[in-house]
Amino acid sequence: MQPFVKLTGVVAPMDRINVDTDQIIPKQFLKRIERTGFGQYLFFDWRFLADGSPNPEFELNKSGYEKATVLVAGRNFGSGSSREHAPWALLDYGFRCVIAPSFADIFYNNCFQNGILPVVLPEDTVKRIIANAEAEPGYALTVDLEQKRVWDNAEGVVATFDLDEFRRHSLLNGLDDIGLTLQSGADIEAFEARRSKHGGVLGTV
Repeated sequence: MQPFVKLTGVVAPMDRINVDTDQIIPKQFLKRIERTGFGQYLFFDWRFLADGSPNPEFELNKSGYEKATVLVAGRNFGSGSSREHAPWALLDYGFRCVIAPSFADIFYNNCFQNGILPVVLPEDTVKRIIANAEAEPGYALTVDLEQKRVWDNAEGVVATFDLDEFRRHSLLNGLDDIGLTLQSGADIEAFEARRSKHGGVLGTV
């Protein structure tokens, strides 16, 4: 998993609340078994019209947001089903950070497992960021995980965010559950060696 330390990126504003996982990645695209390739289907029902052409009214299709790496949305982002494909699609599209006043719990946890930083900021701060990005496509934010701080270079937005230290450490070092387990590789190998020596049984009754 790619570490997240500090990111400066264009903001894509999504002034919507309760964006659920079925909108992030509709169910008809969940048949793939790989984690890659889902970005093309991100927000599919909103991004495209019935004839398959891009919807010019949808936020991500507007000029200036093509290379956005920071998505800023309304409260309760990632609600609905627990599908891990949602952060897969966001990451594959190019987003490394999602900022919102609140997140659905399972989606929030899945982000950390896939190298995306979900940042919770006060609703008035989020609305200000969205307004700046809508008024000025190409508006950028810097998100610093080491300092737990968000800021821009033009509009005066500066904010700090809270984050569990374990999750912060894991994301800074690019460690998902497998990576965390491998950190104890030497201990695991020693355990397996002792287990083999005793015929696969350890301990006494």
